[in-house]
Amino acid sequence: MKYVLLDVDGTLIDAVDNQRRVWRTWSRRHGLDGDEVYRVALRTRPLETFAEVAPGRDPQQCLALLHELEDEDVRTGTYTAFDGAAELLDGLRPGTWAVVTSNYAHRVRGRFARTGLRVPEVLVDAAAVEEGKPSPVPYLRAAALLGAAPEDCLVIEDAPSGVRSGLDAGMTVWGVNAAAAVDGVHRHFATLRTAVREILAFASGRDTSDASDGPDRS
Repeated sequence: MKYVLLDVDGTLIDAVDNQRRVWRTWSRRHGLDGDEVYRVALRTRPLETFAEVAPGRDPQQCLALLHELEDEDVRTGTYTAFDGAAELLDGLRPGTWAVVTSNYAHRVRGRFARTGLRVPEVLVDAAAVEEGKPSPVPYLRAAALLGAAPEDCLVIEDAPSGVRSGLDAGMTVWGVNAAAAVDGVHRHFATLRTAVREILAFASGRDTSDASDGPDRS
């Protein structure tokens, strides 16, 4: 049996504008440049971001404000699922897929509800693991919950940290929603929509290695 493990933000749901807005608001509250803070936040986890952009502030207070702003955004912000996301999730069999996110489960479920996406039965969030992406721990945790061997899992990601997490977990990793392939991915698709047919084929056990859009085996 094959299994599919999916990232959320940037992979299934377009949350870039929401994330930028949250970080800009957070930055304004601390008298910082929002664009610069957001550039740091894109490549680090929140506590690491605070240490770099606001080293003199209490990191727990910084985190509490960020969580408050993120929760408010889930309640009031506008979210859009990427084209193909609903078809993909509806096409996956129960017990063969999970979502793996650096966010928290209540926000993910809120975003799924706002976009009409099928809510996952298995969800590994930031609270479920001691080490987040790029550690392999989150994807290995999802595989364990599904009863899957890593070599039978396909990871769908958009960001370098998630790609590294999946690769170090010993899984097949495909990249989506990026103009250029993230280093290390086994296949690259410019959009989620173009990947849907191949992901469902993998999930059904069919060989897709000779697909017309071609693999990226860098």
